[in-house]
Amino acid sequence: MAKKPTARSEFVMFDVIYEDGSQRSNRKVDGNLLGGLDGDDAARTAIMDQDRAISEKSGLPPLQIKTIRRSGK
Repeated sequence: MAKKPTARSEFVMFDVIYEDGSQRSNRKVDGNLLGGLDGDDAARTAIMDQDRAISEKSGLPPLQIKTIRRSGK
């Protein structure tokens, strides 16, 4: 019996620079969130949500994002 094709989700990679000068590269954001009128602004929200989840698990406060840009640009 043939397998049903699964939906592929495309990810866009971002480099994030925080207020303290640290950088995290290749942060994944679902490509379906991007585009439209907001452009890459939705990526900031998604990355902030990721940071909040990481913060809860580590017990450390989340860092403030200074800038984000697509990786490789």
